[in-house]
Amino acid sequence: MDWSETRVRFAPSPTGYLHIGGARTALFNWIYAGSRAGKFILRIEDTDTERSKEEFLKEILESMEWLGMNWDEIYYQSARFDIYREYAQRLIGENKAYEKEGAIFFKYSFESIEVDDAVRGKISFRELPKAEEVIIKSNGTPGYNFSCVVDDALMNINCVIRGEDHLSNTPKQILMYRALGFDVPHFAHLPLILSPGGGRLSKRFGATSIREYRDLGYLPQALLNYFLLLGWSPGSNREIISVEEAKKIFDINQVNKTGAAFSLDKLNWLNAEYIRKISLEEFSDLIYNYLKEKACLSESADREYVKKVAEVFQTRIFKLSDLIEWSGFCFRDSIEYAEDTKKILSTDLSPQIKLLIERIKAIGDFEAGVIEKEFRRLAGDLGLKAKVLVHPVRVALTGRRIGPGLFETMELLGKQKVIARLEHLISYWAKKQ
Repeated sequence: MDWSETRVRFAPSPTGYLHIGGARTALFNWIYAGSRAGKFILRIEDTDTERSKEEFLKEILESMEWLGMNWDEIYYQSARFDIYREYAQRLIGENKAYEKEGAIFFKYSFESIEVDDAVRGKISFRELPKAEEVIIKSNGTPGYNFSCVVDDALMNINCVIRGEDHLSNTPKQILMYRALGFDVPHFAHLPLILSPGGGRLSKRFGATSIREYRDLGYLPQALLNYFLLLGWSPGSNREIISVEEAKKIFDINQVNKTGAAFSLDKLNWLNAEYIRKISLEEFSDLIYNYLKEKACLSESADREYVKKVAEVFQTRIFKLSDLIEWSGFCFRDSIEYAEDTKKILSTDLSPQIKLLIERIKAIGDFEAGVIEKEFRRLAGDLGLKAKVLVHPVRVALTGRRIGPGLFETMELLGKQKVIARLEHLISYWAKKQ
């Protein structure tokens, strides 16, 4: 094995989508390779011909690319069956394996095995669960441990970074390395990602595919940042760090041994921070494309108007999907009042709203500051506290009890839309009588 260059691998199986655990493993391998000017190998473990699906493979590759984790080499185990059989036959010839009923079995010659794991320290293995293992199945496909060992050796993988759920495979694989005359790579077993309560991840607590996070409007750089924090810390109580910065200081030996608890609140906070950091132009493009993809914008949607919407919401949302709920009023011609607004609209203020419409019509520069000045002047003239008008007007404009600042909302919608929606509110009250 060539030890002069760091070579690591991520080996997903296309029997399901790429989830957080796999993405975190891929990231730690990719960051480690980047920190040492090494190579990141992507190996598709598609030996299960029945369960491996093209849709899963496509999603894995697209998710990796979307996250920006570019690989240096890619291999498919399904194209390497002849190689595995060749090495299995070699073991048979050396009396380290035997063939029976079409399958080939590896005979473990077990001894106490000690591994100096980069994350967990020294680990001793005193026994194996069985004395032999199928390395080539009767249908010609290789066993997991055997194909893994052959490929890691032939691909010069000299550091195997993977989840601790693979720890039990380590002594078996070491014995296979030795039997085949291969150098044994270094190992680093990452802690599991846990639910907030300390159990296994579930759909409710983050065991979602990367594609679903993308669909929800999380940014790739925020996800990568969060995955880094699931088991590793940049130090100095720092939580926001770019991939490029991480590559300069990442040390696999500093990864935590204990499981990392997934926190949706932390992920949302991080994503919001990244949304706030990007330029208005970039954010505007992001939401334009996102809302078009979600069929929330018409083909003729005005880019400048979307940019104004972006400016209002950039500091108010956690993820892009929040816009579907919070900015829907910006793109609809008619407004439906949410059920929890009925109390606010229980008092008919038609005369006051008619006066407000007249004041609005008289405004020349329809800008938030001017609108607010006229609005508060009217409230004063009517002997009302401003909030008496603020709440029903907000419902009239957005259909909701809460939202962005009322006066910037009015500026965003423009004079004609504001007047139309206030007139609709008057009609609503008239129908209630």
